Amino acid sequence: MDHPALAPVLEVFASIQGEGRYVGEPQVFLRLRGCPMRCTWCDTPGSWDVPAAASARVMTPDGPERHPLWASPFHAITWIGSAEPRDPRTVSLTGGEPLIWPEFILGLRTMLGGRRLHLETAGGHPEALARVIDVIDHVSLDLKLPADLEAPVPSIFEGPDGVRSTSETAPNDLATWRIARRRCLTLVSGRDACAKIVVSGERSRDDYQELLEDVSGLAAGTPVVLQPVTPLGGATAPSAEFLNDLAEDARDLGLEVRVVPQVHRTLGIA
Repeated sequence: MDHPALAPVLEVFASIQGEGRYVGEPQVFLRLRGCPMRCTWCDTPGSWDVPAAASARVMTPDGPERHPLWASPFHAITWIGSAEPRDPRTVSLTGGEPLIWPEFILGLRTMLGGRRLHLETAGGHPEALARVIDVIDHVSLDLKLPADLEAPVPSIFEGPDGVRSTSETAPNDLATWRIARRRCLTLVSGRDACAKIVVSGERSRDDYQELLEDVSGLAAGTPVVLQPVTPLGGATAPSAEFLNDLAEDARDLGLEVRVVPQVHRTLGIA
């Protein structure tokens, strides 16, 4: 059953892309609420839930504005326009996990005209990705180690007018993460995409080999971005030697690889 194309919005703001293939590009970010996954190094845990009393924050050149939590694609595009300082920018759809709101994504595409729409996803919802992949201009696909995840929180978020998040179940163990990852890599193969791997100093190079081998086998032309974890909340950043060796492991598999930290953290911006 289809539900209205609404989604809960946490914030809309213009900034510089700090991760992935388009790092450094001025973009406008539309961050949705709701995520069943619990990554230990998540830097936006405030986006996991959908509190009934929450509101959307829109950062305009004149200052922040508050709007109703649940937004249609039309509302979202007006807020995007309000957040942009000058000419239209690429829209980066992030979260939370945007793929739990596929109807909203499909509706948003119809509102964007010639703007590019980029999707940042944890890669745990391949069925939803298959639904929206043709309206997305770039996919930044996280490849996650199950060891870096706590158990997902089974939940379907409900909003006004019968809107509900997807019923697709998030992966909850090594086997289901492997299935989801491989399906998502197959979907992005040959498209404008990147595979992003957050690298922790608490893991070994062997821990990442299956991820690299899956990219090589299923989406060989997709660039790999190794992102050293930002040392916040007890997370341990990897050494330069570790990153260099892991990059060589990727190169040995014929992959295009880059090592890129969270640039927005370095710049001190959102």
